[in-house]
Amino acid sequence: MKTEIGFFAGIGVFFVAVGMLYGFWSDWVEPVGWVALNLCGGLGFMIAFFLWAVGRKLPARPEDDEHGEIEEQEGAYGAFSPYSWWPLWLALSGTLIFLGVAVAYWIAAFGLIMGVWAVCGWTFEYFKGEFAH
Repeated sequence: MKTEIGFFAGIGVFFVAVGMLYGFWSDWVEPVGWVALNLCGGLGFMIAFFLWAVGRKLPARPEDDEHGEIEEQEGAYGAFSPYSWWPLWLALSGTLIFLGVAVAYWIAAFGLIMGVWAVCGWTFEYFKGEFAH
């Protein structure tokens, strides 16, 4: 996890530095910008700390070995449904929800109903029909 820790710590350093620079340039008068940038930096540090704390308790991953081989990373990655149409309907329902928040709430309500339908369909896809287990 060394790469991930360094990445998120770098994000934290960048945003804190930019937040301090922004505060200096705005004479610390504008209260939202430098605070938000420093909070983004804190979020980067928080994720880096979490990954560091979890990485201490886990064994080293094959990705952390510089001389590691692809064969060392084995095992199942999960079950994927290559012929599923449910993610499309879920994405369309999310689009309707965000459009409805911007335009009219009845569109968001329709998108929410469609989203519940799509999540149920995607969840129970393997319980009936051609791909039933």
